[in-house]
Amino acid sequence: MLPARTILETDRLVLRHLTTRDTPFIIELVNTEGWIKYIGDRNIKTAEQARQYLVNGPLKSYADHGFGLYLVTLKTGNIPVGMCGLIKRAYLPAPDIGYAFLPGATGKGYALEVARAVLSFAFTNLKIEKILAITLPENERSVRLLNKLGMLPEEKFNDPVSNELLEKYGICRTAV
Repeated sequence: MLPARTILETDRLVLRHLTTRDTPFIIELVNTEGWIKYIGDRNIKTAEQARQYLVNGPLKSYADHGFGLYLVTLKTGNIPVGMCGLIKRAYLPAPDIGYAFLPGATGKGYALEVARAVLSFAFTNLKIEKILAITLPENERSVRLLNKLGMLPEEKFNDPVSNELLEKYGICRTAV
């Protein structure tokens, strides 16, 4: 297996490709209260289920689109604290930024720090013209983060998979 490729670094964080070696972290992250409440229960309880999530999600996205969700680690100690990256959904006209962090890593500015870096990377390195974000309207922390990133609300719509009411935000490369 190839070593995980680093995508970018910020002052405190490293963003790298996820690999199947990250299955224990995935099990922990997707079963946190915040993930289940705001993203949804993915029913990932075993190492094999986590491996399948990685293979059919982020790893497939890297191969198909050249981007995906990445592991966020602390520079000090290489400790995994979350995920952040871009997702290409069939029902959205542009990639959307996604992020999730372990409870102990919230409230420290990590999400804002790495999301800003991901937007810059997307616009500068990947030459993507527009980035979207989707969130539940009641996810106040996510809404505040999207506002800090300069993303503007565009519309509310029902997710074609879950039928949940979501709010879509967007930002264009020219706005940064």
